[in-house]
Amino acid sequence: MSVCVDVQVRRGDFELQTAFEVPASGFTALFGPSGCGKTTLLRAIAGLEPDVRGQVRIGDQVWQDDSHRLPPHRRPIGYVFQQPVLFSHLDVADNLHFGARRRARSASALDFEQVVELLGLADLLKRSVKGLSGGESQRVAIGQALLSNPRLLLMDEPLSALDQVSRSRLLPYLDEMQRQLAIPVLYVSHALDEVARLTSHMVLMNAGRVITSGDINALLTRLDLPMAHGRNAEAVVHAIVRGHNERDQLSELSFSGGNLWVPQVTETAGTAVRLRIRAHDVSLALQPLTGSSILNSFPVTIVEMRDDGPAQITVRLQAGDETLLARVTRRSQRLLEIEPGKAMYALVKGVALLA
Repeated sequence: MSVCVDVQVRRGDFELQTAFEVPASGFTALFGPSGCGKTTLLRAIAGLEPDVRGQVRIGDQVWQDDSHRLPPHRRPIGYVFQQPVLFSHLDVADNLHFGARRRARSASALDFEQVVELLGLADLLKRSVKGLSGGESQRVAIGQALLSNPRLLLMDEPLSALDQVSRSRLLPYLDEMQRQLAIPVLYVSHALDEVARLTSHMVLMNAGRVITSGDINALLTRLDLPMAHGRNAEAVVHAIVRGHNERDQLSELSFSGGNLWVPQVTETAGTAVRLRIRAHDVSLALQPLTGSSILNSFPVTIVEMRDDGPAQITVRLQAGDETLLARVTRRSQRLLEIEPGKAMYALVKGVALLA
């Protein structure tokens, strides 16, 4: 039941022309610079743009094609905006119940209690929405959207209007949504760290066009795309918690390319986790690591290199089934004779648990 979108929208000098397909479940990022058409695309999918040509299909249900177009109220969509849209004269519980009244129930729908637990809303149910913080209001808006029993959830920069503290408090709830929801979610954000943490698939946009789409780490580590360059270039690695060293307050993780030590995590042994490894935290060596404070080292193969400024290059590495990036100087490239196909060792100075 994948989501297929092939639409065109023209507004004055701006033209949106996109064609892509996303998985039937999980978070998919719509990522690109401001003004590239991400919000317009969400509105077109929701039926809110008046002059849209093309097709929108989810599974075997066609919402729009050349012969017909479902109006917005007949599209089973949940829509979460940058600013929460709530009824100020109702309390939190009644705002949530309003969402539940919008759609017919189904066996797969989350019920009221499940949504309240998922989003941590139990202590807020009797409160007026007028007294909620920005993060609390956004959680209620998300709950309202989920209780409408959508087949597709659209989230348009839901964290962008929040301060850093509120954002950090809301992210764990989105993590849990990512694990539990069995529907596709299209998630718009300008924050690469947010996208890497929450999404498994990406649609990359620029100037009203889809540049490419696919697995998020495959796109993050493509040297012909902008995300692989600059200070925030990173890779997402899938790993398993193997155990904990209580004495040193560390956890041992394993992935297809080797083992990693990270600051102790709360997850139990056997739990699957996602890790962020930034390019500037990866160095390269000709020999295995010895006599160093760096704890993490594993064999890699050089796949590709590309210039990244006057004095540096970005290197694409293969470690087992995972792809990583390293940032090294041109001098290091010359002295170590770094070139595609060469076997080396990655020295990793920092690893962050995403979720």
